[in-house]
Amino acid sequence: MKLFGREPVVVLGAVAVFLKLLAGNGVNVSETQQTLINAFLACAVAVASAVVLKNGAVYAALLQFSSAALALFVGFGLDMSTEQQAGWMAFVSAVLAVVERREVTAPVAETRLEKSSPVKASAVRGV
Repeated sequence: MKLFGREPVVVLGAVAVFLKLLAGNGVNVSETQQTLINAFLACAVAVASAVVLKNGAVYAALLQFSSAALALFVGFGLDMSTEQQAGWMAFVSAVLAVVERREVTAPVAETRLEKSSPVKASAVRGV
């Protein structure tokens, strides 16, 4: 499944960043609206991750749901600095990496650049 030639997770992530930048730079939205937008987009990316991804879907979905929860807590009254928020998200990411990501699958080359290598070409020609 692709949207605009990209995975839905990438598209939703880009839309989320764009809307967050708009909300932070002059578009007139209330704090509650911004909180709900951030939480909704994080949940949408989490669901898309769970549906689309093959490897790491649970990790990606849980990390996005954690981001949504943090957005809701901060938006509705929890007083945390950006450094504290980043620290908590780093902690959640580290715990999930240890608990959920037991194995790593090597990426499969998809672009022409990734599929070719000057080193391989030299070895094939016998240079």
